[in-house]
Amino acid sequence: MDILGWILFGFVVGLIARAIMPGRDPMGLIGTTVLGVIGALLGGWIGRAVGWYGPEDGAGFFAATIGAIVVLGAYNFISSRSRAKPKQVADRPVPKDRDKAA
Repeated sequence: MDILGWILFGFVVGLIARAIMPGRDPMGLIGTTVLGVIGALLGGWIGRAVGWYGPEDGAGFFAATIGAIVVLGAYNFISSRSRAKPKQVADRPVPKDRDKAA
């Protein structure tokens, strides 16, 4: 039952992060859930580093949502770079000796 709680919590946090973050995110149900779970792990890690949570505490709703937004921003940054259009090569000038008819 504990795992099911993590999955449900991750799904809700992932949905909220996707609603807050602007842009198009072509993620499905599983992607949103993974986003939320990874965000909760990141939020818990940051919360423990800052002193919000103890060593045995899980991430709170706010920290998990912030972590999911950070993960979604990193995902959008990486995926936008891979989908960028390749630069077009400029037309090369024709050498002068090619202009003359042979």
